[in-house]
Amino acid sequence: MTRFILNNELVETGLPSGYVLLDFIRKNKGLTGTKEGCREGDCGACTVLVGEYHNTEIKYINVNSCLMPIGSVNGKHVVTIEGLNTNKLNPVQEAFVYEGGTQCGFCTSGFIVSLMGYIITNINYKFEDAIEYISGNICRCTGYEGIKRAIWRALNEISKLKINSLRNYEEYRIELVKYEIIPDYFLTIKEKLKQLNSIKQEDLKIDRNYLVGGGTDLYVQKLEELVDKNVIIISNDESYREIFLSGKEIYIGGGCTVSMIESSEIIDGYYPELKDFLKLFGSKQIRNKATVAGNIVNASPIGDLTNMLIALGAKIILSSGREKRTLSLKDFYKGYKNLDKAPDELIESIIIQIPEGKYLFNFEKVSRRIYLDIASVNSSFFANVENGYLSNVRISAGGVAPIPLYLKKTSKLLENVHLNSELILEAANTAQREISPITDARGSAEYKSLLLRQLILAHFQKFYSELVKPEIIFQWEV
Repeated sequence: MTRFILNNELVETGLPSGYVLLDFIRKNKGLTGTKEGCREGDCGACTVLVGEYHNTEIKYINVNSCLMPIGSVNGKHVVTIEGLNTNKLNPVQEAFVYEGGTQCGFCTSGFIVSLMGYIITNINYKFEDAIEYISGNICRCTGYEGIKRAIWRALNEISKLKINSLRNYEEYRIELVKYEIIPDYFLTIKEKLKQLNSIKQEDLKIDRNYLVGGGTDLYVQKLEELVDKNVIIISNDESYREIFLSGKEIYIGGGCTVSMIESSEIIDGYYPELKDFLKLFGSKQIRNKATVAGNIVNASPIGDLTNMLIALGAKIILSSGREKRTLSLKDFYKGYKNLDKAPDELIESIIIQIPEGKYLFNFEKVSRRIYLDIASVNSSFFANVENGYLSNVRISAGGVAPIPLYLKKTSKLLENVHLNSELILEAANTAQREISPITDARGSAEYKSLLLRQLILAHFQKFYSELVKPEIIFQWEV
């Protein structure tokens, strides 16, 4: 039995926990405003809001319901486009009509749900932040100018009410209800969730052969295998969703989402660059659900997060019951989709070191689109620097081998050296000799090899632009 609130209705269902939320919303509840599009988390037509009671307030995120097992909303609040209706068009809906922000209308509900999610969760509005919040919603008909005008208009109209000067979310949402921006039932959800007797996973008849984190990879790859199973939702377990400091290390729970890493004050305090690099990881909806352990275990040779973590020297804690072992992430991959992991082991935590002294950290990625796209080739670079000398150099590369690759020889070449143009060129050429790219839909082997070379140079261009001269950039081994 799974229990949750769908808009203003308490829902209890005995469907398998692996059943897809989108299908439940449309087929079982008849709420067809949530659209079925790509079923791969790319288009955002299926976007819903999921609210979870956290500390003293309910936090809402926008997610792709097409990749979400129904068990993951156990004890939570799900909001569809129908659940945002009041007695009249709210300012967001009005703005989309007035500015021509809707064409065929298929994508419109997803845009409005995401933008309403931004308004519900942010007291102080910024146009650029709102645009980023809806970045996982795609319109197939035409350009986005009408949509952007609608966003600007909606935020401006709500700002005129002066309610976003409030500092308390509870007071703020009371005002949103007062001005009919959201329906009044939102004010009852906190108490309902506190009283909701959600079913614990240990009380369910679970098939322990099926573990799901965020589902953003598994529900694309193995949908038919999962929908009729009572899967274990790892991301529902709070013990796997903590980020904390211990000594000189940062521990990231395996069930933490990419968005949790983005917003972590601990991680931002030591690696402030990371939150900007992670914006290149999928859409907002995907980042809200994709877990770090899931990304690692998926073992994609071009996984962005894995690429960054290898350069940060990450270690993982694998657990099986009471047995635990720690392993360097770069040694976790033995071959294509072949992991140093027993069937009953799961990634409990990821550990990264707190940087000591001055350091350099960079991530580079080449894809057909800057955002919402899979890399052709990616690379990360980390090094400590003191008196012009590099140490603890770690360079990773993706898309150029069967596994997420640590460039051992290239990293060693740069260890404890004082950089010059010739050494940078040698590093770029050494990286090319360490890889084994193949020709596929994302480019030829020769193209990927050249891409990696240029990404290695891009790392140094960022930190040592005076040493990366044009004659180096356009010179390569044949």
